[in-house]
Amino acid sequence: METITNKKTGTIFNRRDFFKTGLVLAGGAMLPTACKTAASATSANSSSKEIVTTRRKLGNLEVSNIGLGVQNMSRKYTTEVPSRPEMHHIIRTAYDHGVTLFDAAEAYGPFEVERILGEALVPIRNKVVIETKFGWNIDQNTGQRLPGLNSRPDHIKVVVEGMLKRLRTDRVDLLYQHRVDPAVPIEDVVGAIKDLITAGKVLHYGLSEPGLQTVRRAHAIHPVTAIQNEYSLIWRGPEEAVIPLCEELGIGFVPWSPLGVGFLTGAIDANTRFAPGDIRGAESRFSPENLPSNLVLVDLIKKWGTQKEATPAQIALAWLLAQKPWIVPIPGTTQMAHMLENNGADAVRFTSDEIKQFNTELSQIEFKGERLPQMVLQFSGVEAPAK
Repeated sequence: METITNKKTGTIFNRRDFFKTGLVLAGGAMLPTACKTAASATSANSSSKEIVTTRRKLGNLEVSNIGLGVQNMSRKYTTEVPSRPEMHHIIRTAYDHGVTLFDAAEAYGPFEVERILGEALVPIRNKVVIETKFGWNIDQNTGQRLPGLNSRPDHIKVVVEGMLKRLRTDRVDLLYQHRVDPAVPIEDVVGAIKDLITAGKVLHYGLSEPGLQTVRRAHAIHPVTAIQNEYSLIWRGPEEAVIPLCEELGIGFVPWSPLGVGFLTGAIDANTRFAPGDIRGAESRFSPENLPSNLVLVDLIKKWGTQKEATPAQIALAWLLAQKPWIVPIPGTTQMAHMLENNGADAVRFTSDEIKQFNTELSQIEFKGERLPQMVLQFSGVEAPAK
């Protein structure tokens, strides 16, 4: 997500601020060898601020304060295919630096991201937590994406068997329903998951972007470990009802896209235009009309970064960590330096007065535009049909 085209200059560049590490990577997608060398040097000279030392609980599942999303390790937002050995290296280095939660899904690839993660984690499988997701209608033999969703109980069990093979493991630590299927009662879904838990093939389960009543119905059958929704400084929708529900029921919360698909890192400016195939180009929050006013939020983050001696990405992640003690962000990246930088958020602390002041300043900013295209948004907040 870090490589972006500037329409004014016509150049491709990386604008992420690395004053914390002293590293600047220019043109990452165009200079893979140089980036790999720089990233390796960063890893070799890593500091304690790049290590995640603290732990949190999602339900009763203990994980690192910050996880790693591996969604783009088979294909970046900007459509390039990353180096597979380098992706393995980033995953293993993340573990060496304290990260124990790794997030994937059968839909990423499809299948390929789970394979990459499984290959990387073979030497350390029993020391990490793997979370992955089912729910899209994907042909399990060909990987072809078919219309709609599929959470039929028999299909779930077939999907999990494929996941175990791709992940090279005998169990999924945390299995999410990627989106609620409007054609399958959640009682049937959780029933299938309970069978998998009994068989030892799944240890915990969660829901992604679910309707509130669906969460309550699922939790009444078997405790939900975590909810995974988009949540960041550019999208605070979960604060209205989802996070209070998690607090009420003792459910952990895992924000996806905690860095606003790169926006909160300072990698996007008013002249940014996205490459064909990059979903951000279809999101109105990043339209040429909305970008200039929305960048006020980045200015706020940079101001606090100067005050806290942290990068914008670290401020954005630290803000999430400060909201609740059971929130665990999973920033994704395909660059070693960014993974290490993200880990540094674990060392950034806000006092109660500071977070109050930050939120006061934040409340004065109106972030314009929809968070996703409508064709994607229609799958969020769906309630499962009655049993």
